[in-house]
Amino acid sequence: MADPSSYRPKPGQIPDSPGVYKFRDEHRRVIYVGKAKSLRQRLANYFQDVSGLHPRTRTMVTTAASVEWTVVSTEVEALQLEYSWIKEFDPRFNVKYRDDKSYPYLAVTLNEEFPRVQVMRGAKKKGVRYFGPYGHAWAIRETVDLMLRVFPVRTCSAGVFKNAARSGRPCLLGYIGKCSAPCVGRVTPEEHRELADDFCDFMAGRTGTYIRRLEKDMMAAAEEMEYERAARLRDDVEALKRAMEKSAVVLADATDADLIAVAEDELEAAVQIFHVRGGRVRGQRGWVTDKVENVDTSGLVEHALQQLYGEETGDSVPKEVLVPALPEDPEAVSQWLAGRRGSQVSLRIPQRGDKKDLMATVQRNAQQALGLHKTKRASDLTTRSRALEEIAEALGLDTAPLRIECFDISHLQGDDVVASMVVFEDGLARKGEYRRFQIKGFEGQDDVRSMHEVISRRFRRYLQEKERTGEWEEGPAPTGPAPTGPVPAGLVPAGPSAAESAGPAESSEPAEPAEPREDDGRPKRFAYPPQLLVVDGGQPQVAAAKRALDELGIDDIAVCGLAKRLEEVWLPDDDDPVVLPRSSEGLYLLQRVRDEAHRFAITYQRAKRAKRIRSGPLDAVTGLGDTRKQALIKHFGSVKKLRQATIDEICEVPGIGRRTAESVVVALAAAAPATPAVNTATGEIIEEDDGGSTT
Repeated sequence: MADPSSYRPKPGQIPDSPGVYKFRDEHRRVIYVGKAKSLRQRLANYFQDVSGLHPRTRTMVTTAASVEWTVVSTEVEALQLEYSWIKEFDPRFNVKYRDDKSYPYLAVTLNEEFPRVQVMRGAKKKGVRYFGPYGHAWAIRETVDLMLRVFPVRTCSAGVFKNAARSGRPCLLGYIGKCSAPCVGRVTPEEHRELADDFCDFMAGRTGTYIRRLEKDMMAAAEEMEYERAARLRDDVEALKRAMEKSAVVLADATDADLIAVAEDELEAAVQIFHVRGGRVRGQRGWVTDKVENVDTSGLVEHALQQLYGEETGDSVPKEVLVPALPEDPEAVSQWLAGRRGSQVSLRIPQRGDKKDLMATVQRNAQQALGLHKTKRASDLTTRSRALEEIAEALGLDTAPLRIECFDISHLQGDDVVASMVVFEDGLARKGEYRRFQIKGFEGQDDVRSMHEVISRRFRRYLQEKERTGEWEEGPAPTGPAPTGPVPAGLVPAGPSAAESAGPAESSEPAEPAEPREDDGRPKRFAYPPQLLVVDGGQPQVAAAKRALDELGIDDIAVCGLAKRLEEVWLPDDDDPVVLPRSSEGLYLLQRVRDEAHRFAITYQRAKRAKRIRSGPLDAVTGLGDTRKQALIKHFGSVKKLRQATIDEICEVPGIGRRTAESVVVALAAAAPATPAVNTATGEIIEEDDGGSTT
C-alpha cells in the first residue's frame, strides 16, 4: 500500500487549467481517470490527509503509485478525452455501467443492395438503421409481422436470398404477400429501397402522415368501386394501428427525448433509460454499477451520458435529454452532446407536466432494477466467495485464489493442435484476457508435451515483462526450452533463443516488433500471474505444468488439474487426488473454469480446421488476401476458368496488378492436377466447382 505523499507532485508543478488526469499503480496500469476545470484544485483534494478522504478515494490513492495529467483547451475537450481514456484503459476505480443483458434492436441493413429487416444484438454496425432497444426479441418480431403487410421488405438471410434467386422461386413470405420478392425481380432495387425507407420513417415516429395517406387512398378506391383494393388498404391501416398500439403514447406527438433515472445506495447504482421517439416509448434499457469511486448522482448521470452517447452520432442522440440531476458542468456536456448530434441538444431536469410524470415512472423502474439486482448480487457474491474459500481450503492455499487461469489442449487426431487460456477473476470470467495458442514445438498428438510448451510460453513472457519493468531482480537465467510465439508489444527478447523461436502469434496475430516502447497503462498480454493455475487433465498434465514452472524458477503459483472422468482434483507430487463433494461450490467453480477453457480451445481448433479445409490453390499466392481472391472468382466464375485465363485477362480484374497476375498463373499451374480425377463408382470426371474444391 503506497503513501500518497511519496508521489505527490511538487507545489506549482500542476497547472491551473482544464485537463484530464490518470492515476497508475506500481505495475503502471491506469487505475483511475478523471477530468477537472482546474487540475491544480482537483488533484490537491487527493493529497490531503488520507484519514479525511472517502473510503473509496482512500483505497484508490493508496493503491496508486503515480499520477500524471494532460492539459486541454476546454471542458468539452476534457470530457471527450476522459471518455476515450476510460474506454481504452478500463480503469478499475472508475464507474463502469454493465448491461444486465444484451438488448435486441430492430435493424434495417441499409448498407445492402436489398435492405433486410432483422433482429440484431451487440455492437452497432455502420450503415445499419437501428430502432429500440426492446425488452424482448419476440416483441420485435410481432411488430415486424404486422408491418410486413404494408411494407413487404426482405427479412431472409443472405443464403436464403441467393437460393431463391438461383431457383427463380421466392420463399413462403413472397407467396403470401409479406415480401416483395426482390430475389426474383418482382421489384427493382430502387423500389425495394423505397419500401425500406418508408418502413424506417414509420418506425422513426412519422406515423400519422402515412396512415392518413392510406386512409385517403382507401376512400378513393371505394368511390371508384375498387372494393378489393379498398379492403386491402383498410386491412393495411388496421395492421399499422395495431403495431402502433404496442408503443404507448406518453408525450406530445413528434417529441424525441431520452429520459434517464438513477437509483442508488452507498455501494451500487442502477440507471434506467426510456427512449421516446415521436411521442412513443420506442425502447428501454438499464445498467447497474458498483460505486467504486466517490461519486454523487450528478456524477452518475454524467457517466451514464458518456456511455449512452459516446459512440452515437446524428439522430441517435435526441433533441432533448431529461435527467434527475445535472452534471457538474452541464454546459460542457450539452456542447459535447450537440457535437455528437450535429445540432442543439437540450439537457435539463423536468419540472412539471407529462415529462415529469414519465420521469417518475422511469425512476420507479430504476428502483425496481436496483432491488432485483441486489437480490441476485447478494446470492452471487456469497456463492463466489464460498467457492473461492472452499478451493483455498481444499488445496491448502494461504489465501483465496482471486485470479485463476486454466489451460486446455484441443486437436483432431493429432491435427491442428491448439491450446486455450481462460482467466477468472473473483469467480467471474475475464474474457478480455483469454488467449489461444498454436502448438509449434512439435507435430503429432502429445497432450502432456503440448501442456508443457504452452505453460512455458505463457510464464516465460510473464518473467520477461517483470524483467523489463524492473520488478524482477536479475539473477541466474531460467532453464528450459525457449518459448514459441511472438514477443508481446514493448518486450525485449531475452537472448537470441527468444528471437529465434518467435513464431506464429496467439490468435494468429502477426508478430510485433520487439523494440522497447513506453508503457502506456494498457492491460498486458501476460503481465499478471494467477494465484491458481488449473489444467484440464490428470496427473501427467499437472506434472508437465509444474515442471514448466520449475524450469522457469517460479514457485509461488499453485497448480492443480481437474480430470473429467471422476471430477477429481490432482495436485503435483500427490499420488491420490483431492475429492471435493459433488455439492461443493468450489468444485462447481472449477468445473466452470475447465469447461470454459475446453469451449474456447475447441472453438479455435474447429475454426483452424475449417480454414484448412476451405483452402485452395490461390492460398499459395503471396500477398493475395480474401478480398482479391473473391474478386477473381467472381470475375471468372470458377478456379477452372481462372486457370484458363491469360495474364492480361487477369490484370483486368480491379486491384490485380501484373506481378500478382503472374503469381496467380504460376500458383494455379503448379496446383493443376496431372490427370482428371474420376469417380470410381460412376466413372464420371470430377470437375472443380466455383470455390476451387472438387465435387
